[in-house]
Amino acid sequence: MSRFVQYGCGLSAPEGWENYDASPTLRFERLPVVGRLYTKNAARFPASVRYGDIVRGLPVPDASCAGVYSSHVVEHLALADARVALRNSLRLLQPGGVFRVVVPDLRVLAQRYLESGAPDACSEFMQKSLLGRAGGDRGWKGLASRLFGNGAHLWLWDEPGLTRELVAAGFVDVRPARLGDSGLAAFDAVEDPARFADSVALHGRRG
Repeated sequence: MSRFVQYGCGLSAPEGWENYDASPTLRFERLPVVGRLYTKNAARFPASVRYGDIVRGLPVPDASCAGVYSSHVVEHLALADARVALRNSLRLLQPGGVFRVVVPDLRVLAQRYLESGAPDACSEFMQKSLLGRAGGDRGWKGLASRLFGNGAHLWLWDEPGLTRELVAAGFVDVRPARLGDSGLAAFDAVEDPARFADSVALHGRRG
């Protein structure tokens, strides 16, 4: 049976996929007693989601996957960590295995900023890009958010830049990805049309 792995899955954990997330919230929810009382989010992580950090390495054997998927995850990593994540993604794939990655498109965000005539265009750009803090992060709650949160964007990408990184990581036949064009039915269960909007989506293989 073919193996498919998604990392940074959030609450999206389709059947047929091994779904991993590195959120501190996931670890907290799985704590005995106190985790069951945790009510920060209206929805909890599905029981099938496992804790796993692609930078440190997932508990998945090398060269074991027919497909690996990452949607709106890589932009939350610093550049050096993003490069490690891409190399680790390649290692998980069997020869010919497919990697699909989706991230926000920096070019779209920048064009909207440059074309906007609004007086608050810069603030809107910072909010949409998740590159800054609007405040309200003083005290212990702010400290906890900075230490354990992972919602900020640390490095944004455009299509040429991310394509170059995939090739440097060792992927072959890297091309733009369109919804439903993976050639593998399993990806239909994990890909969300809303995630492809205003995004860079790429498809690559392990040679």
